[in-house]
Amino acid sequence: MADFEPGKFDCLITDLSMPGYSGIDLLRRLRSLGSPIPVIIVTADASPATRSHATQEGAHAYLTKPVYSNELLHELQVVLDRTSDSARGRPETRSDG
Repeated sequence: MADFEPGKFDCLITDLSMPGYSGIDLLRRLRSLGSPIPVIIVTADASPATRSHATQEGAHAYLTKPVYSNELLHELQVVLDRTSDSARGRPETRSDG
């Protein structure tokens, strides 16, 4: 959060489990600051309940480890395309990640 500046980053990739702060906590904090930044959560937790919770909180994608590069690159491309479309005034689309 120390480096967070609105508009500085196009996407945040975070682990679900971190010392003292979960990825969902981080997502909530960003949303409380009014940030629409897309968040991709990476985790070893394959629980459907945890996945559902993360997406209800606004995660763009929930990827379980091991994360394959093509999977992550796909989600990043969706985010970048959406960001580019928004900048041009096109409606946003959502990926079911």
